[in-house]
Parts: sequence; structure tokens; C-alpha cells
Amino acid sequence: MVDSFNKRWEKGDEPSLATRVRETVRSPGPLKPRIDAAAKRVELQIQMLDKTSARFNERDKSIFNKVVDAYTKHDSAHANVYANELAEIRRMEKVTMSARLALDQIVLRLQTVSELGDVAHALLPVIGVVREVKNGMSSVSPQIGKELGDISNLLSGIVLDAGAVTGMSISFESSNEDAQKIMMEAAAVAEHRMKDTFPELPGKASIGQPLTDRT
Repeated sequence: MVDSFNKRWEKGDEPSLATRVRETVRSPGPLKPRIDAAAKRVELQIQMLDKTSARFNERDKSIFNKVVDAYTKHDSAHANVYANELAEIRRMEKVTMSARLALDQIVLRLQTVSELGDVAHALLPVIGVVREVKNGMSSVSPQIGKELGDISNLLSGIVLDAGAVTGMSISFESSNEDAQKIMMEAAAVAEHRMKDTFPELPGKASIGQPLTDRT
């Protein structure tokens, strides 16, 4: 049994006729290379998120300085327009930052799965997190959202195959609590970093009150 699991983990087992038929539909292949491939795809999305975040950061600096300039000129109409735009940019930046932090945890889990029996237990919450991040990022970057959807499907296939080999019953709903915990922790860290990184919106300041410019 152990030898059979090892073959399935690293190289795959000699398939039966039923297995070959199933694989023509799902093409599962050995599990560990597929997990490694999934981890690399997640890492690529993290790089994309970093680029997206950098663009938001530069845009934030530009709009923030426009808010400051408008307040300095007592132009409340333009100040409010720019402040609303800035608030939307920061909303998307927070979503992006939370997504990046959550995907960091996903990569760590994918890289530390070392036994066939751990696959379903470790990856079920991972799938939940990827789906949550996908939903959040779809409005910010449809391209990233689509790729995360593909990664979610890939991981679901891995979990189903691991369950078939080990005889484990798979319930994709059972790990929602773990997934939500990861997302909540990522959101909390992102909120803290946003406060440390970006200056407070001047929307509540009095017209003409001196404001610190961003450089």
C-alpha cells in the first residue's frame, strides 16, 4: 500500500482500464508535480498582484497631491472629487494587498504538503481561499481573477484524485471555517499596513487647513 501511494505521489501508478478512461476526461497525472505546478502558478499571480499594487501606489500619490492642492486653494468641489477617487483606489489597493497576503499562505501550504494523506486535509481550505481571492480580485483585475479560477479548478482536481486514491470522503464545504480564518487574518494585516503606508484622507479636514504633501 505504501509503495502504491509513493508511486502515485511521485510518478503515478500503472493505470487500470477504469483509471485510464477517467484520466482521458480529467487527465490527473501524478499528484506532487501537479501541486508544484499549482504553487508556481500562484507565485506568478503574487507577482502580478505586486505589479498591480505598485500601480495603485503611484496613482495614490498623484491623486493625494491633487486633493492637497485643491484644499490649499479652497476648491472644495475638486477636493471632494479627488478624495472620492482616492478612496476607491485605496479600496482596490486593500483588496489587492489582502489577496497577496492570502496567496502567500497558499504557497506555503502547497510547498509543505509532503504526504499523500495530507493532500485533501491541507488543500481543501486552500481551494476556499483561492475562490475568495478570485471573487475579490475579479472586479480589480479580471485577468488575475480568471487565472485564480483556473488554479481553483486545478486544485479541486488534485483533491478529488487524492481522495480517490486514499479512499477519503471529500467535502468541499467542510473547510470553509479554516479558509475564512486565513482571509480574515490577511484582511486584518492589510488594514494595518494600509494605515502605515498611506496618509489619512484629508476629507475631514477644514478647508485651508495645512496638510502634509506626499513625495
